[in-house]
Amino acid sequence: MAEYSRGRNIENWNRLAPEPKGSQIRIIGGTFRGRQIRWTGDLITRPMKDNIREALFNLIGGWIEGRHAIDLFAGTGAIGLEALSRGAHSATLIERHFPTARIIRDNIQALDPELPAEIVKSDTFFWVRQFVRPETKRPEMPWAVFCSPPWNLFHRRTEDIVTMIGQLMEVAPEDSIFVVESDDSFDPALLPGTERWRVRTYPPAILSVLRPDPVDEPE
Repeated sequence: MAEYSRGRNIENWNRLAPEPKGSQIRIIGGTFRGRQIRWTGDLITRPMKDNIREALFNLIGGWIEGRHAIDLFAGTGAIGLEALSRGAHSATLIERHFPTARIIRDNIQALDPELPAEIVKSDTFFWVRQFVRPETKRPEMPWAVFCSPPWNLFHRRTEDIVTMIGQLMEVAPEDSIFVVESDDSFDPALLPGTERWRVRTYPPAILSVLRPDPVDEPE
């Protein structure tokens, strides 16, 4: 998912990028399973490869239903739309790049024009600063927050990303879920509440997952 420049991880991207199939990505599970959504094909947008997205939702799929999905750095919107397909109550997708945000809108229209999805054309860091302000009205049900930015941001704006995640954790309703997708340029131990995160590696991607249940997953 991209909101900034291509960054320094093009080699990693080439290993993770979905195989081009007419610039489309498929929904992995749920109501829209097998449906295709559009992607520009431009490497500025780094959609998560199907097998990584499938692994992600295997880790959290049972906790998605009824939650409000927040797709930071939404890019194609694939993660937020996947969450809606799997029973999320509603979704907010934040994407800075206007042409890409229009594609998210078109994807929603193609899947179901009545989907409870809000597209916010904004810088994600700015949006979060406004969202966590005390006077902001926020969804009261638990959230599922997805943070999958361009990987170069983990190198260039490490502190900003960690601060942003911490701010959202502070205001999130009880039983909310957080997912951070990075590469090995970012140390998941920097995340707030380190001991609560489950870290799974799908080279070169690293998924850090914060779920409400205390049971450890098998490696």
